[in-house]
Amino acid sequence: MMPNRYIWAGAAVVVLVAAASYWWWKEGTGGSGVNDPARLAQGQVLYEQNCASCHGLNLEGQANWRKPLPNGRLPAPPHDAAGHTWHHPDDILFRITREGTAAVVGGGHKSDMPGFGNVLTDTEIHAVLAYIKSKWPEKQRAYQEEVSSAR
Repeated sequence: MMPNRYIWAGAAVVVLVAAASYWWWKEGTGGSGVNDPARLAQGQVLYEQNCASCHGLNLEGQANWRKPLPNGRLPAPPHDAAGHTWHHPDDILFRITREGTAAVVGGGHKSDMPGFGNVLTDTEIHAVLAYIKSKWPEKQRAYQEEVSSAR
């Protein structure tokens, strides 16, 4: 009977570790994090320093963001509900921010969006994304969370 006790104890530890890991990912370095005021404040400062010059202080993007510029590249899209950022899952948003759009899209795609992996830590990138998500209406945020969960 003793071995069964150890199996159940081991299973309980695995479940607790999995639950703690999920919470840490969701509210720690990944996930939405829109319920953490300190993280949102950090994300706002980092967004203003690194993103607002192209994507706008109010996440509004550049004018005519769907129409290619003379160089063939698209202007910076909005990150508010009017844009398409909320259509993408978390892993894609993270990779685009860290590596740049061209690196993620591939196939010779050209983009003015640089990667910020040499400027921001992964935790800082997640804070910026949490800040952006916090500005979306609940409907867009719920959709984006569903898309992310499906991956």
